[in-house]
Amino acid sequence: MMIGGTTRARRRVRALRVGIAVAVAGTLYPIAAHAQQTNPLHEAIGAPDALVIRGSIRSRTEAIDGQFRPTGPENDMLQSFRTDLFAEYDAGPVRIGGELRDARGYGERRRSSAGVSEINALEPLQAYVGLDLDTITGKGTGGMLEAGRFTMEIGAGRLVGRPDFPNSINSFTGVSLDWHDAAKDRLTMFWTMPSTRLPSDVDALHDNQVEWDRARDAVQFFGGSFNKSGVVAGVAAEAYVFRLAERDSGGQATRDRHLVTFGGRLFRAPAAGKFDLDIEGAGQTGHARATTAATDLTDLPVDAYFIHAEIGRKFMGGWTPRVSLHFDTGSGDDADPKRLTRFDTLYGATRADFGPSGLYGALTRSNLVSGGARVDVAPTKRLDGFLFGRELWLDSATDSFAATAVRDRTGRSGHYAGTQVEGRVRYWLAPKWLRLESGSAWLFKGAFLRDAPNAQDSGNTHYFYLDLTAEF
Repeated sequence: MMIGGTTRARRRVRALRVGIAVAVAGTLYPIAAHAQQTNPLHEAIGAPDALVIRGSIRSRTEAIDGQFRPTGPENDMLQSFRTDLFAEYDAGPVRIGGELRDARGYGERRRSSAGVSEINALEPLQAYVGLDLDTITGKGTGGMLEAGRFTMEIGAGRLVGRPDFPNSINSFTGVSLDWHDAAKDRLTMFWTMPSTRLPSDVDALHDNQVEWDRARDAVQFFGGSFNKSGVVAGVAAEAYVFRLAERDSGGQATRDRHLVTFGGRLFRAPAAGKFDLDIEGAGQTGHARATTAATDLTDLPVDAYFIHAEIGRKFMGGWTPRVSLHFDTGSGDDADPKRLTRFDTLYGATRADFGPSGLYGALTRSNLVSGGARVDVAPTKRLDGFLFGRELWLDSATDSFAATAVRDRTGRSGHYAGTQVEGRVRYWLAPKWLRLESGSAWLFKGAFLRDAPNAQDSGNTHYFYLDLTAEF
């Protein structure tokens, strides 16, 4: 059923009121008693020690104006609620676990950019059986062999991640091995069928209809990663290779991607009074098709890459500030129609490097060249925040910029996309139980985002969100 403008406007106002009411109610809740409990849900139901059970509820109010996408409303808002329940039973060397996540959204406009990353009602995110390796592979070693449906995060999560900012995330059905030795070296290997997140129908999505994500053998994702700790001066190294193979099936159109992504990373964790670094690079080969059209039967060779470089220093002092410099680049498609050079970020997370997703999500590791600086502060154990600014260019002037879908096939709009400034503040109202978070991102559009043929004439982009999360 189509919803008229007046009805939708009322729905948006109602959703905003609900979000504010939830935030106020949570703040006024007698939180002191709960803050003393290490696991309130576990204690409340009297669960045995062998059962780990925990959950969370998050209310988020977000709004955007000055839309950068060629389609979609110039101004939009979304009130979302994410409820997550996780349980795992330890039966000796065998573990049985599951996770249920319910993500619902209200008040967005009909042409909203809100999708399955924001709305995914009543989804069984994980259901697995695991074999605990701690007592099997020798003293000081450990890990888990897992089978079923699960989530994954490998390395920094740039290619395979479990990000917290989105309401909905990817799940994988298959088997995985996560093992570490006494020296903390780590080996990860997996073979999976990634789930297609549903519903795909726009009306069903905006009505919060329940349709479980579906794994298909037509899409397979497998590979491995090895992490070597303490290579030199506290610097660790990681090497990985991932393979993605997909084909059309069951009405699901794909680009028939057959990609091999290989890369490595050097990193040193931030520590007070020391320099830290995070340098990662990956190449991508294989073949894919330019579109998902059934008539497109041409396999094109793929030659793409991405690089992330970050160096920082965490200073001593009450606020323990950390100042860091960042550089990111991801290849875009060039003007050669006989090959594909746009980097595919696979199942990676973007929040840590590129800002909030949700109704925003302008940047990704495709057709991007960017440099910037960030300052993180933590005045107390309960309060932290950061400010991050970066300049933005296109790697290829003829490809769409990052995740914006703005494109000038002639290349006449140039390479300069603009400046992004983002910030975030988090405060634990009750330590480890109730946290308030607020953030904003401003995209000051450069010549490309203003002048490209399909760019919206909507001015600079402003985005804001407010979260209240209760963990139990």
